[in-house]
Amino acid sequence: MVGIAALLDGHNAPNALRRSLPRGTRLLACRTLPQLEHQLHRQLIDTIVLGTIVARRVDLGALRARYPTIPIVLMGHLRAEDAGAALQWETQGLAHLIVEGVDDPIAGSVATRAGASRRRLATRSELPRLLRLSEPLQLGAWELLAPAPGRPPGPAQVARFLGVSREHLSRQFGAGGAPNLKRLSDFLTVQVALELLGNPGYDRPAAARLLGFSSPSHLRTTVRRLTGVGLTEAVRLGWRDLIRRFVLRSARERAR
Repeated sequence: MVGIAALLDGHNAPNALRRSLPRGTRLLACRTLPQLEHQLHRQLIDTIVLGTIVARRVDLGALRARYPTIPIVLMGHLRAEDAGAALQWETQGLAHLIVEGVDDPIAGSVATRAGASRRRLATRSELPRLLRLSEPLQLGAWELLAPAPGRPPGPAQVARFLGVSREHLSRQFGAGGAPNLKRLSDFLTVQVALELLGNPGYDRPAAARLLGFSSPSHLRTTVRRLTGVGLTEAVRLGWRDLIRRFVLRSARERAR
């Protein structure tokens, strides 16, 4: 489930945002900045939504510096005299500005479209071709794995959704040189973990906990198994380099 953490002005904005959220999205309404940070460590957060009054009161630059990979959207009333503040917010890299009372019907869709998982999905667009996923069953499974905001659904859940047995899915998914389904799912989870670790606000135990790894050591060994490099180096590598390493190691595993 996609999580959106919101620290908004008044009572109307949270209600408008909640009403317009797509299915499968959870709004975590906060009253203070410490509560917001608590939610960021309690579950995987896709987008932060701040009220325009709140944005003037908190250290927005410090929040951006601690969580640079989590998009921030502002929502609130705007007046002509707010033009200067709006320009300043734009220079701080904010994803979108939702005008309360005008954009209420689309507020939820704007917040989710700006989210980290939507941006991450775009980076995954080349993987089906690189991994030789071409059969309908492979592509059907990929359509379930790719949009996941955190750990993708497991093989049994994917098989049930596609109406096949787990054994048939596992056998057919790995046909033609593709990695097995669990290996690919683990790699997509690793991508999210490495993205989290690109935020100074998250340490290794937090990233491991949010992504369902049993310990930081489990996360570290999974990264090395899939990419061939340690966790520290993997955080520094670009996504294309990680894909290349994953594809090469998957091919070697199949050749054994």
